Amino acid sequence: MNMEDQKKFRKWFKPSWSYVTGAVLLSILQVITLIVTQEPLGITSAFSYWAMRLQGFLGFGTPDHWAVVTQLMGFREALWFEENLVTLRNLGIILGALLSALLASQFRLKKIKSGKQLMAAALGGLLMGYGSSIASGCNIGAFFSGIGSMSLSGWVFGLFLFVGALIGGKLLLRFLI
Repeated sequence: MNMEDQKKFRKWFKPSWSYVTGAVLLSILQVITLIVTQEPLGITSAFSYWAMRLQGFLGFGTPDHWAVVTQLMGFREALWFEENLVTLRNLGIILGALLSALLASQFRLKKIKSGKQLMAAALGGLLMGYGSSIASGCNIGAFFSGIGSMSLSGWVFGLFLFVGALIGGKLLLRFLI
């Protein structure tokens, strides 16, 4: 890579983007997602599909025999790519985040500091998963897509998301750091 190419690379990938740049890019990507898929951005349903596939693979029965799942979630046999764009989007988000971290030289594997930190992370992840399951959606669908479609519920969700983040941050500082 010559010196000019290195300067261009550093200009675009090394420094953090401003919040405004990030917000504009996320908004553009949300509009593209809505146009292409004809549905708002969502993440959580793919994890339910993945869990159902795993249960079937491990011998706990196939989800297509579970009447509740079939009715409530609209389970389809082709859960991976053919009919489930949410899975494809999730893989894109994961790979895009990895690529972004690598390009910005920000990818790090960190050592877990304590068992307390591990338990807090596991509990937080389980609570988020449970909450998104009983809410029939996640914060992306409720907040990002809600505000993007000018829904009042998106703004209400955003307010309580902010309050919850403040409370969670205080608890984190008090008990874990």
